[in-house]
Amino acid sequence: RLKEFLKKEVDLELSTLPDFEERVIDFSEVEQLMNSINTIPAPCAPVINPQAPNAATGTSLRVCWGLFSDDTVECYQLCYKPVSNERCSDEQAEHTLKVKETYCTITNLLPNTQYEFWVSALNASGISPPSERAVYVTAPSPPIIKSKKIRSCENAALVCWESRDINPVDSYMVEL
Repeated sequence: RLKEFLKKEVDLELSTLPDFEERVIDFSEVEQLMNSINTIPAPCAPVINPQAPNAATGTSLRVCWGLFSDDTVECYQLCYKPVSNERCSDEQAEHTLKVKETYCTITNLLPNTQYEFWVSALNASGISPPSERAVYVTAPSPPIIKSKKIRSCENAALVCWESRDINPVDSYMVEL
């Protein structure tokens, strides 16, 4: 049968001419996808350090943190608020600072007060989850010596003072 079919002359005429149109292909979605592959990921959560010795004065605290990854970071967002059992007031408001380094000294704080700190890392892709929260404490104010109550004799001296702090002070060191 095949031999007979091939002997026949077949005239294939197309009734219509093929109509080819010039098409423009939109690659914007593909380009966007390719660009997203080359972007850097949002950073991981930083790790906030516990309070270091001598990192506090009566009105300031030095807070430090770090990253345990090779994330690209443009800046950090440091948040803090005083620790309190009372309801939020203006003094209890949350404060936010943008910082370039992995440390920051916060000033204008209250003496002998606990502050809660947490930090997030930012880059062009977004913001990291916040770090764990860490509590830092400012140093107490120096006590006020009651000079009218000072008494002394040959082998002893009586010195009286009072604290200027609202929160109780653990101990005092008297130097002669």
